[in-house]
Amino acid sequence: MPYLASDFRFATTIAIAVVVAELGIIAWIRKHYMDTPLLGAIFQVVVGGVLVFLAGWLIGSG
Repeated sequence: MPYLASDFRFATTIAIAVVVAELGIIAWIRKHYMDTPLLGAIFQVVVGGVLVFLAGWLIGSG
């Protein structure tokens, strides 16, 4: 949805902010409901996010 904005950089900034917020919420949910230590939850979410990013990049470049 952010890419409906006319400026590419502005849209990318919004998309990145939304993804960071989503990852933060997922880490909080893991900590709160799954009794995962906060740093462990953040690490798991960041590693998962990086893997998804790399998969998308590889698929998009091929």
